Amino acid sequence: MQRTGVAKLPLHYGKAPRWLIVRMRKLAREIVTIIVDEYGTGDFLKRLSDPFWFQALGCVLGYDWHSSGVTTVVTGVLKQAVVPEEHGVAVCGGKGRLSRQAPLEIGVVGERFGFSTDKIDALRYASKMSAKVDNTAIQAGYQLYHHAFFVAEDGRWVVIQQGMCPKDRTARRYHWLSDNVRNFVVEPHKAIVGDARREVALNMTAKESEGCRKASVDVAKEKPRRIMRMIMSVRPAYQRSLQEWMPKKAETGWKEYPIDVLSMPRNLNWKALQQVYEFQPQNYEELLSVKGVGPATVRGLALIAELIYGEKPSWKDPVKYSFAYGGKDGVPYPVNRRAMDESIRILRRAIEEAKIGDKEKMRSLQRLRRFVPENIPH
Repeated sequence: MQRTGVAKLPLHYGKAPRWLIVRMRKLAREIVTIIVDEYGTGDFLKRLSDPFWFQALGCVLGYDWHSSGVTTVVTGVLKQAVVPEEHGVAVCGGKGRLSRQAPLEIGVVGERFGFSTDKIDALRYASKMSAKVDNTAIQAGYQLYHHAFFVAEDGRWVVIQQGMCPKDRTARRYHWLSDNVRNFVVEPHKAIVGDARREVALNMTAKESEGCRKASVDVAKEKPRRIMRMIMSVRPAYQRSLQEWMPKKAETGWKEYPIDVLSMPRNLNWKALQQVYEFQPQNYEELLSVKGVGPATVRGLALIAELIYGEKPSWKDPVKYSFAYGGKDGVPYPVNRRAMDESIRILRRAIEEAKIGDKEKMRSLQRLRRFVPENIPH
């Protein structure tokens, strides 16, 4: 039997020590410089969007790569280490309150790169919609608390953001790559990474949810008073929940599920729905972009679309990768040896060519070797 490595992403609090951050920043700058010089900014962004490569980078930099902190610390270190004028890449946003500064920082970076006003607005929109989708269109119990927006001088971008579920102390990371985004509301992610898979999760970004998305838009364009009547028609006074519509596989886990995804919200944002009615969105992306349209509104519209119009949304959790290397039987996903070997080769070369001390090079290479499972050739 082949041996595989497995790593969970427990939710950890606290801060990384300063002595570690200083060394991570120094090494990160060397690695980024070599990769950008050798392969270009586009390839660097593409690698950041790869969850395996991102984990390997965190390991090389010396952080505990099994922890949820790898996301916030590594992106924070890159924000300090990457110099737009030198590398042609900038990092905006961050953890907590820093995430809310992303639009302002995108504007500053855009002017530095010489972007037009329209281009800066498009980048801000990408930042906004990526966060809105993962907070609202996908409902699996994770609330975003970290949003990092990487943008290159040619306009390409990557989003790495993370949500937490305090109830079971797990985190989930979302990777976006501009080259892969054809539509913000139809399977736009490069990867969704997490250790826990929910038996029931509302996924309005799934291709299977297309009919429900269209029906939701049609319902939202009605007068709010009519929407209220629709809600009351599917939620009579004696009905406590909509458990009877729950997929059979999830029935045993209903009481333990961290978010009541199948219950009709009792309080919708009627002010937002009035704005939607006045706006008359042409598609689901426009509906989702309206300020105030949050998880409860999305869930309410989806349930009306299903129960009244028969347009079912997807209740399948869209998480695509677990924090494991993969297995010979394809669980949780097949081992992509070629991609792994290429990632390790590039990181190893970047370390070897970095202008750092021999001792630090040796330690970085040792950490990289520990990251690689034994069944993958070194």
